[in-house]
Amino acid sequence: MPADRALLEIDRTDEAVVLRAGGSWRIASAVDLDARLRKLDVGSARDVTIDLSGIEAMDTAGAWLVVRTKRALVAQGHEVRLVELPPAFEPLLAQVDSDALDGKPIRHPHSRFHGFAAFLNVIGLEFVKALARGRDLVGFMGLVSVVGLRTLRSPRRLRLPALISQMERTGVTALPIVGLLSFLIGIVFAYQGADQLRRFGAEIYTVNLLGIGVLRELGVLMTAIIVAGRSGSAFTAEIGAMKVNEEVDAMRTLGLDPIEVLVLPRLLALTLMLPLLVFFANFMGLLGGALMSWGALGIPIPAFLRQLQSALFGWTFWLGVMKAPFFAVIIALTGCYEGLRVSRSAESVGRLTTTAVVESLFLVILVDACFSLLFAALHI
Repeated sequence: MPADRALLEIDRTDEAVVLRAGGSWRIASAVDLDARLRKLDVGSARDVTIDLSGIEAMDTAGAWLVVRTKRALVAQGHEVRLVELPPAFEPLLAQVDSDALDGKPIRHPHSRFHGFAAFLNVIGLEFVKALARGRDLVGFMGLVSVVGLRTLRSPRRLRLPALISQMERTGVTALPIVGLLSFLIGIVFAYQGADQLRRFGAEIYTVNLLGIGVLRELGVLMTAIIVAGRSGSAFTAEIGAMKVNEEVDAMRTLGLDPIEVLVLPRLLALTLMLPLLVFFANFMGLLGGALMSWGALGIPIPAFLRQLQSALFGWTFWLGVMKAPFFAVIIALTGCYEGLRVSRSAESVGRLTTTAVVESLFLVILVDACFSLLFAALHI
């Protein structure tokens, strides 16, 4: 057989068609393959299997022909499987089409729907995917809990150097950005509050608004958002890069548990450091508000502190801080979960890093809303 000859054979049955690809699927044979594939007719067969076991060589042009053929068949309403691709070509085909190697029947969401029905179909599919993702995330939380309980029985399994390193990276190095943004938010919040209360001659109550708003909601929520964008994305990118480089597989080969080595130190570090970051953010937010009140309203710092003390009750400070461990668990688990889902492509790392941040922010705000409802029901 010539070095650049590509093979394409068709086996038909009443309900299925098997396309057998072989030889060299490279640019030298792309013109001939393109013509043959465009004339391909699988009839009314429901299932189409593309057997790639015979492929000896493949470049981007050949991979694209496979992907284009799959998409064309899916658009015609067929269920398509790609099977038996030699492992050497899997990364190439996965990069051309990230859905090509999942081993499941592929159905195009618009193949049997049009217009508004297609729109509703897409919404339904995305909703089902979101439910499946939530189920998997809960399962991952259970797995981490089991590993954590096992570590409690044998504390020496916990790697203290990794824990301390993660505490420094997620906590200490985050202080400047958390402090600066909280300080500026305190200034903006005090200015906007004073501008509205000035109409009623109640500028002094800017202090009450600032204190309750920062300590109960803004401090912890803004800190969680900053940490999700900073540390949560870093967890996904770091673990994802290790997946791409097959370091996670190497850990399993050596008998190490990736949950114990990679996830637990990050989870514990963030759970320990986020309450401290929230405390620092609260201080900087109140400091910014106090300086704005002094400069714009003429309220001296001692008067600001007296009014702040009279506006707060015993639980106000703790209502914000007690949310921090829950937010930390959400951010750390989501970041690590998405990192472990990364496939062997750079595109997957970027996509799942973005997904991790979006999911973390959504879950943090959802849990914060649940806390608000709970506190309202308890009248605190």
